[in-house]
Amino acid sequence: MRTASIRDLHLRASELVRDAAEGAVIVIERRGEAVAELRPITRPGRQKDLPDMTRFWTTFPELSSDSSELISEDRDR
Repeated sequence: MRTASIRDLHLRASELVRDAAEGAVIVIERRGEAVAELRPITRPGRQKDLPDMTRFWTTFPELSSDSSELISEDRDR
């Protein structure tokens, strides 16, 4: 982990951003006190594949009518 003053940040912004993009963590200090960090953005992981739900959905009974009628009847109980 490196440190840089705000003045360094103003003078060498491109260099510090390039270093951060390559994996460095740079702590920005104001009068010797840490106030910010410059670090690489973490890339989101690969999206996981969802399981095949075909077998699951086939276990549900088929309805002979519109499901809205069944829902209305169930609410009236």
